[in-house]
Amino acid sequence: MKSIKLATFLIAVSLTPAWALAAQGAEGSPAPQALQPAVNVEEFDKHIAQAQEHLKKMAGLMTEIQQTKDPKERQNLLQEHQALMQRGMGMMGDLWGRGMTGRQMMKSGMMGWKDMRDRYSTMTPEQMKQHQYMMDRYMGMQQMMIDQLMQHQYQMNRQPR
Repeated sequence: MKSIKLATFLIAVSLTPAWALAAQGAEGSPAPQALQPAVNVEEFDKHIAQAQEHLKKMAGLMTEIQQTKDPKERQNLLQEHQALMQRGMGMMGDLWGRGMTGRQMMKSGMMGWKDMRDRYSTMTPEQMKQHQYMMDRYMGMQQMMIDQLMQHQYQMNRQPR
């Protein structure tokens, strides 16, 4: 009799996680695919184009900085470049918040792999394709911004001619 009670208890304990998962499926599971927020890729592309134009201005200004021989003009150009970089970083932050919901995730404290896994597992194939497209575009822009930052730092530390 004792062994039957013990076996029943062990079976019940071993099934508890399965029951908990089944109960969570009804209330605590990730959003179904249909409830994922729709992204506007066209709007994202429009903002990427604006950010690219901004980066072209920064690159042109960096060329001027590299070519000038007047230390005072060089300093003024570096200050202008600094201001452009700050605006560019703001644009990049805005891009991150558009469609990719990075800003919302950071505000809500959702930064762990489980949260990302839950988000990705509820995407449709089309949503995943859009997300990957936007991420690829964003990462390229981020690399160009980092390049500008590195060039700016180099020019700041460089001895005047």
